[in-house]
Amino acid sequence: MQTQNRFLDDLARVATGAMGAVTGMRGEVEARLREQFERILGRMNLVRREEFDAVQAMAAKARAAQEALEKRVAALEARLGTARPRKRAVAARRTRSGDRMQR
Repeated sequence: MQTQNRFLDDLARVATGAMGAVTGMRGEVEARLREQFERILGRMNLVRREEFDAVQAMAAKARAAQEALEKRVAALEARLGTARPRKRAVAARRTRSGDRMQR
């Protein structure tokens, strides 16, 4: 019976050592993967969330200002009575200038 106990003791020691080695390898693999991901992400030229949010806020503010200016221009054109779509006004000018040249 003592031989069986020694065999089981030795087997338990080998299994324990193997588990320790696997745990160590796991930590090493995780560290290497983390380094690799950091290198890949570093090459991708990504922006941080704070920078993205700041630019998004600036774009929203600029859009609101543009819409406000468009409303002001429309109101001024209405006051002056020159509220015509731009394409038609340009086409009308071209037609008038063409008529003058033919005369």
